[in-house]
Amino acid sequence: MLEHRFIANFTKYRFLLVELVKRDVFVKYRGSTLGILWSFLNPLLQTIVMVFVFGFLFGRNTPNFPIYVLTGRLGFSFFSAATKGAMNSIRKGSSIMKKIYIPKYVYPLSTILSETVTLLLSMIILALAMFFTNCPFSIYNLSAVLPLFFLFIFTIGCGLILASVNVYFKDMTYLYGVFTQLLMYGCAIFYPITIIPEKYTIIFYANPVFCAISGFRDAILLGTFPNLNVLLYLVIISILTFVTGIIVFYKTQDKFILHI
Repeated sequence: MLEHRFIANFTKYRFLLVELVKRDVFVKYRGSTLGILWSFLNPLLQTIVMVFVFGFLFGRNTPNFPIYVLTGRLGFSFFSAATKGAMNSIRKGSSIMKKIYIPKYVYPLSTILSETVTLLLSMIILALAMFFTNCPFSIYNLSAVLPLFFLFIFTIGCGLILASVNVYFKDMTYLYGVFTQLLMYGCAIFYPITIIPEKYTIIFYANPVFCAISGFRDAILLGTFPNLNVLLYLVIISILTFVTGIIVFYKTQDKFILHI
């Protein structure tokens, strides 16, 4: 099975994977004065801007609007940055790939894991924001790990597919940029889903990224366990996408060298 082969390679090359993740995390802000502190400041500053811009329109009808925006922004930013990085990872690693053998999946996976580290660091900002906005802490906050974990699984699947397609179709980088812009508006980051007519909400709940954000908000903002129906849909789509990503990547990886 390809999944077993993937896990075996992951175990064999985990040290290299860890080193690539470290490189991506520290190189990202290399040369800046604040360095890795930007991992904390970026989501905070983005949230402040969004609250300032959209607070007048939607803030009055949305409890704890800053946390509402921050949870949405963290989930979407992780997915967007991780998939974009994974999509371009094979081309970025082409010079090394032509010289020595490294399992090709290491390139997109290391990028996704580095963005995961950034997301985890951002949880510190989220906790501080909850404290200063008097958002109640609850044992159910811990259930946020479930939608975030399956968002991670879904992201790996999407990243592997995008990395494969981008090798053969260079315009994917530009098309995906437009897609993620549309996706942002379809994730209800800065506006409540309640303003959408009920007959159209199914479009939002068909979006796995929105489902993950919704579950994340349930756990953090509402202090409840994520909606089971939404979570189950996210689990199914994430696993299917993950398996599909592995299959597509392994079916196409042997010809990467001919196109990079």
